[in-house]
Amino acid sequence: MAGAVLRVARRQLSQRGGSGAPILLRQMFEPVSCTYTYLLGDRESREAVLIDPVLETAPRDAQLIKELGLRLLYAVNTHCHADHITGSGLLRSLLPGCQSVISRLSGAQADLHIEDGDSIRFGRFALETRASPGHTPGCVTFVLNDHSMAFTGDALLIRGCGRTDFQQGCAKTLYHSVHEKIFTLPGDCLIYPAHDYHGFTVSTVEEERTLNPRLTRSCEEFVKIMDNLNLPKPEQIDFAVPANMRCGVQTPPTA
Repeated sequence: MAGAVLRVARRQLSQRGGSGAPILLRQMFEPVSCTYTYLLGDRESREAVLIDPVLETAPRDAQLIKELGLRLLYAVNTHCHADHITGSGLLRSLLPGCQSVISRLSGAQADLHIEDGDSIRFGRFALETRASPGHTPGCVTFVLNDHSMAFTGDALLIRGCGRTDFQQGCAKTLYHSVHEKIFTLPGDCLIYPAHDYHGFTVSTVEEERTLNPRLTRSCEEFVKIMDNLNLPKPEQIDFAVPANMRCGVQTPPTA
């Protein structure tokens, strides 16, 4: 791991400094897979991080980053997605200096691998990595260092959660991940998921702790619900997962 760039900080995360200007946050949407991509930037240093980019909308994201005068340090994935191809690889070409990041437990290739407790720093801010497996073994949640917001990937959705019937998913593991790693955050912590299929954009920890129809049940009830969802196979899984296992690091061979 490039320690000078991606620093490990267990329990000692960087705090807001300088003028205390709020973090720059932009939430973008990709309509085919209903994926949210998040741009976070430090208004002083102009350093930025992009969470869960999508291949088809990577040029849009790169253009916004340029327009805002930001320098993208990392294109970060919350997990190895099955419903779209990550835009990490393309962003590395569009914005030289950007590095792809994913959990080591995902088994996917990337410039940098992260683990539970690691911190991704950009300017005065940091994202704490919280392992939240269950949807996949390599799922992580990124929590801003002041605990004001969390980017939960597919582990926790608004009034729902990611499925657990493929990619080595486990309903019991997901239940404990959400209750132990996400629901222990402050109640007013904002929840930003990787997907939404009903037009919602943001929730809070308290809302999901009390209103999520699946995760307010007992673990046994939750497992039963997840085992009987009978969802169709994701349309892009057969080519999205192999591509995402490369996480944009490998360049396809030329003819």
